[in-house]
Amino acid sequence: MTAASSGIEAVTAGSQLDRAASQTTGPARTNEAVVAAVESREPAADLAPVVRVARGGARQRLLAEIAVLLVMVAWATNFVVVKGAITVIPPVGYALIRFAIASATLLVLLRWREGSVGLPRRDVPALAALGVAGFGLYQVLWATALSLIPAGDAAILGAGTPVLTALLAVPAGSDTLTWTKLAGGLVSFAGVGIVVGAAGEVALGRSLVGDGLILASSVLWAVYSAYGAPILRRFSPLRTTTWAIVFGTLFLVPFGLWELRQLDPTRVGPPAVGAILYSAFLSAGVANVVVLHGIRLLGPTRITAFQFLIPAVTVVVAFFVLGEPIRPAQVLGGTVIVAGVLLTRRGGGTGPRWRDRYTPRR
Repeated sequence: MTAASSGIEAVTAGSQLDRAASQTTGPARTNEAVVAAVESREPAADLAPVVRVARGGARQRLLAEIAVLLVMVAWATNFVVVKGAITVIPPVGYALIRFAIASATLLVLLRWREGSVGLPRRDVPALAALGVAGFGLYQVLWATALSLIPAGDAAILGAGTPVLTALLAVPAGSDTLTWTKLAGGLVSFAGVGIVVGAAGEVALGRSLVGDGLILASSVLWAVYSAYGAPILRRFSPLRTTTWAIVFGTLFLVPFGLWELRQLDPTRVGPPAVGAILYSAFLSAGVANVVVLHGIRLLGPTRITAFQFLIPAVTVVVAFFVLGEPIRPAQVLGGTVIVAGVLLTRRGGGTGPRWRDRYTPRR
């Protein structure tokens, strides 16, 4: 099963279960229906639709987590795939090309799946701000930082994103924070340090500007994840992701075109074209829809915690694709990361605080 097919299955299952659950309006109402039925001694057969919705919700959440895990594999692979492409195409110009392709693809998919691509005028400012934060300015800062600091530094500093998301999700009203979730995030952060440190690529402080840019980009992605989640009360993950990427792409246009002025088209061969297509359709397009679908069901804290897995998965992908060795310390670090993610999953709650009030707007 591919990341794309699993992701589409999870999102499709979500829309089907949303319709089924409309009779009970979420897990809380499901529990109320069960209690009411028991107290009134209704026949067991009357509970069948409620039980099916409850079981379906559990299956939907499991599918969402599996799909997000596959997205982490896709994102980790993206680092390896893009590694050679940005030596030919400038980083921000590369981001503009791939997000432009992703925007066009998602708009077509949105029109096909939901029958329209429109967006209410009152929601434009919020989605535009999120798109600029998560896909526009983030890309500019991240690409610039990578030209100033080693990849190991970027991985360490960027690994703080799930922790920042957990903290920001509280004032955003999109999730609850427990000590178990926070502890799981810190454990995984330590695991990332072990994985990256084993490769000997860490030189924190070498470029304070580069370190600062990576930290700023981490904050921007945390803002997108935490404050983007409540918008899912009104729109599907597909519509939300599509317009966020469109607005982010528009922000990238002047910066990307400026860099692409220096591009020599004769150097863009099949590997670079393949990297663009992979990162546009899968890594930027399908992947972000799947992630927002998971955030809608399980909250930003639990879903962004899976990002801790990316450095460890990248090591594994690099082993199979590039033949790079896997060190024992990296195995240890990967184990610590997984333990932290599992701890975060046990942090209480079955989803975001607004889950019961979700009503998709087409």
